[in-house]
Amino acid sequence: MINKEKALKTFEEYVEKYNPEDEKIRLKKEHIQRVAKVAEEIAKSENLTDEDIDLAWLIGLLHDIGRFEQIRRYHTFNDGKSINHAEMGVKILFDDGLIKEFVEDRRYDELIRKAILNHNRARIESGLNEKELLHAKIIRDADKVDIFYSLTVYSKEAVWESPDLSDEIISDKIFQEFKEDKTIEYKDRVSHADGLICHFAYVYDFNFKYSLQIIYRNNYIDKLYKRHTFKDEETMKRYDEIYELAKKYVEEKALQ
Repeated sequence: MINKEKALKTFEEYVEKYNPEDEKIRLKKEHIQRVAKVAEEIAKSENLTDEDIDLAWLIGLLHDIGRFEQIRRYHTFNDGKSINHAEMGVKILFDDGLIKEFVEDRRYDELIRKAILNHNRARIESGLNEKELLHAKIIRDADKVDIFYSLTVYSKEAVWESPDLSDEIISDKIFQEFKEDKTIEYKDRVSHADGLICHFAYVYDFNFKYSLQIIYRNNYIDKLYKRHTFKDEETMKRYDEIYELAKKYVEEKALQ
């Protein structure tokens, strides 16, 4: 059994160690709490067992636990410039033993570990069993749903570490990969603008209709698009095309 009250109390106590005045800390704490809720909703939409619903919620609560130490040490969310935050989270939970404070039953450990390690990968690793794959898909969807929310609400500086993307360009490689309906590799980015397009490309990687319905109902594609503009004419044309493709894809999948 998963004691959600105990797990949430442990989470609050862990986060208290970090600077509450840091906008990145606040952003990440709020993100994690929302992801746990969305993961629970996805699990319910799939008519899963109570155990799997609680597991989905717990994985949501734990998926970004490594972010706080990443921010404290490196002052960035950029894994490429710091550490892989999923691997850091797994180290804190399983090597350092923090997982024991969140849940007493050790039979969930391997599933939780694999879900966290796979939540930020371009693609889910092969070799997972059916239940492990299910929970990897749930946390990936829940995380992406709330990333769309975060990108439309929080300050550009907190999200992008740059208050303005207007002078940047969208690279040829990123533009072509998006048009091919591909989930874009983070390592291919050469600018913050490319990072923005990587997030639009999340729409191609959702696993559950419910997730796309959240994106559609909340107009996240429109809201994200309207937050940015580009001075370079060709980049603005590309941005407009990306917006139209993403919006059309979400509408078709959410309403089918």
